Amino acid sequence: MGIDDRIIFFIIGAVIVLVAVAIVVIIKRLRMRPLPMDEMEGHDFEYYCADILKARGFKEVEVTKGSGDFGADILAEKDGVTYAIQCKCYDKPIGVKAVQEVYAGRDYYDRMVGVVMTNQYFTQPAVELAQKLNIMLWDRGYVDAMNDEENRGRR
Repeated sequence: MGIDDRIIFFIIGAVIVLVAVAIVVIIKRLRMRPLPMDEMEGHDFEYYCADILKARGFKEVEVTKGSGDFGADILAEKDGVTYAIQCKCYDKPIGVKAVQEVYAGRDYYDRMVGVVMTNQYFTQPAVELAQKLNIMLWDRGYVDAMNDEENRGRR
């Protein structure tokens, strides 16, 4: 292998690394692009989530009263499975408190499944606790995909 071949391999390698870095940057920007749900207040976000659930086939979707909701903002049912859902519309990652709240709400309302639904992502401790307590976590990407699916169904 001559010097010219090594230079060509070096240039190809450098281009591959640059393309990989560019892809990572683009994916990060897409994941955190502003979404309409980011501008909502807490109670508006709860109704937004309730509308998404209704469009996805959930029945008996009920937004609970604002304060004193015992850890569940939405109660719903789908295919015979009952849900207690805690909604969090924040500007930072969601921690363990939301998981603890819906864990309590699931039991208080005698529901089968507990879910935290958010416009953000979850901290690692929240993910670990949710796994231990069998709580579902529907993050920014999942909620946005649910909304996109709902909007495609309207076209």
